[in-house]
Amino acid sequence: MALLHRAELHPSKLELLAAWLPGRPWYQGPDDADVVRVAAYRFDDPAGEVGIETMLVRAGDGPVHQVPLTYRGAPLDGGDEWLVGTTEHSVLGRRWVYDACGDPVYAAALAGAVLAGTGQAEEFIEIDGRLERREPSMTITGGGTPGADAPAVGALRQVVPDDPTLIVTDAVDLVVVRRLDGGSRPEGATLTGAWAGQLTPLPLAYARPR
Repeated sequence: MALLHRAELHPSKLELLAAWLPGRPWYQGPDDADVVRVAAYRFDDPAGEVGIETMLVRAGDGPVHQVPLTYRGAPLDGGDEWLVGTTEHSVLGRRWVYDACGDPVYAAALAGAVLAGTGQAEEFIEIDGRLERREPSMTITGGGTPGADAPAVGALRQVVPDDPTLIVTDAVDLVVVRRLDGGSRPEGATLTGAWAGQLTPLPLAYARPR
């Protein structure tokens, strides 16, 4: 379950991405265009410490980009290379925002979604002391076996930040599609997603056990 707060962020997530995306080797689009949110989905962190959200965004007339993010209450050890920026959350305080492809908590959650069908987190928002369910803006489906045991990911051995982005772990290789233009040819168990304006599911990520 993802518990969301009615809160203000300064800078906002989209403002952080507008400054960060043009420096990525897989980004296609104008450097000075506003970044708009297309859809998003979330994973659960079993420990309840790390927020895991994958945003689909577009800048100008560029393609839809997939940007997995993790939100932490303290810096990720050894994660400076993957830092998108920091933001002040009106409820939670300072949050460190990372490109999730460099975060082992995301790698474990993604492996579970692709290989074990753990799916996306249910989203709840607190309103006047009550939890109200929020409908997701997109749906995802894993190509693995629901209920199967996902491999223990362990440490991240290597991350190749291209399109697609390759995440090499102790137990599985994970591949995250960055530009969702329908040109990806997945290999292995696949995570697909659909959203308003894209009713035919597209590959989002795939996994190959080592």
